Amino acid sequence: MAKQVKASHILVKGQEKAKEILDRITNGESFEALAKEFSECPSKKRGGDLGYFGRGMMVKEFEKAAFDAEKGSIVGPVKTQFGWHVIKVVDKK
Repeated sequence: MAKQVKASHILVKGQEKAKEILDRITNGESFEALAKEFSECPSKKRGGDLGYFGRGMMVKEFEKAAFDAEKGSIVGPVKTQFGWHVIKVVDKK
């Protein structure tokens, strides 16, 4: 089981916006470029990169989605108290 996940995310207020962004990524747009344009998290400056994190470091809904997803996959929309996330699982170790 992965002890750490490296993930990027795009945080927006609405579920519809998150779905729209996910569709754009699915259709070939750059996750990083969309993060810089739309994300409401300070990580947007890094294309949404959150780096590596272990269990207990993120809110539980976000953590579950990131740890459950396959490396290389993009999941969402995931709702947390902060809003709606589109999550890219970059690596697991």
